[in-house]
Amino acid sequence: MAPQHKIAMSPDAGSARVVISVDAMGGDHGPAAVVAGLVISARGLPDVDFILHGDQAQLNPILAKSPELSGRVTLRHAPRAVTMADKPAAIMRSGSDTSMWGAVTSVRDGEAAVAVSCGNTGALMAVSMLRLRKLAGVNRPAIACFWPSRNASGFNIMLDVGADIKADAQDLRQYAVMGAAYGAVGLGLALPRVGLLNVGTEEHKGRAELHEAHDLLAQDAAGQFDFIGFVEGSDIPSNRVDVIVTDGFTGNIALKTGEGTAKLIGDFMRESFTRNLTSKLAALLSMGVLRHLRRRIDPRRANGGVFLGLNGTVVKSHGGSDAVAFASAIALAHRLSRGAFLARLASRVSTGQTAPASGGEAGASV
Repeated sequence: MAPQHKIAMSPDAGSARVVISVDAMGGDHGPAAVVAGLVISARGLPDVDFILHGDQAQLNPILAKSPELSGRVTLRHAPRAVTMADKPAAIMRSGSDTSMWGAVTSVRDGEAAVAVSCGNTGALMAVSMLRLRKLAGVNRPAIACFWPSRNASGFNIMLDVGADIKADAQDLRQYAVMGAAYGAVGLGLALPRVGLLNVGTEEHKGRAELHEAHDLLAQDAAGQFDFIGFVEGSDIPSNRVDVIVTDGFTGNIALKTGEGTAKLIGDFMRESFTRNLTSKLAALLSMGVLRHLRRRIDPRRANGGVFLGLNGTVVKSHGGSDAVAFASAIALAHRLSRGAFLARLASRVSTGQTAPASGGEAGASV
């Protein structure tokens, strides 16, 4: 077994190297896809090292074929993996020997700056809350994701997309604060524009908690974000807003709908351009345009939901991630660490919210 030494680091203090803790066993494509993603990351991020958690019998042969990772991976054996069928409560009770648990614990113990996993979302949130605990003053943690948009950065941020199906006015207020902090680090926005997702932009529309949250955000926006009021579904990919705030039930449905629509469009285009000889010739002539479009709508570029509101940074990679998608999640983890994201988020939460702490339960999954 590889030595289990601690790696000295201070991720929020500009340390020379960034250490990322990785759950190797959680994805649909197994540890081979995860390690392949680390190889891509190692090539592009020379200042990153990894703590890799998983079954050493499976991982050692894969690592032996990956010379790019030599000297940059510390392997931690974990005999069990969390499956998509495992219930979060069961993992909280008896999951200490899983690769997911180990990945989060490395962040708690200060060995790593960020944990990355493409495993069961509900279990990952439950383990993260148990091992890292919530930031002081946070009621319900949220999952924030990038959404392809017309903005100059190419993305908007939406939260919550599945940490908890519930959200009252104070929760939505806090999501706005955390989402704005994420926008500042993740997208480099000086004053993110925040919108509250509703069934319309008219002031009389929507549930009571949305109207209450609207009034709270209008009061709190100064200096932290630019509150633009209600936005609707068509605004999610627009350049009207940078951060879209909603509850986890609505956000998760929107996310899955967007992913399914992008795949449907891609499939339709593939069918259309391979239908006959003429269409194949048209595809050949349009190859450059099609490659650009494919890149713009490729969900792998936006892979990585960030758990906001915890005493540590956790990135949830999509369960179906291939090597490219997993490398995108690693790149996001690296950017957050280098941007001192956790310290900046904690500072904004401590000054930008007044919600009483209570216990939110991890619910829906991404």
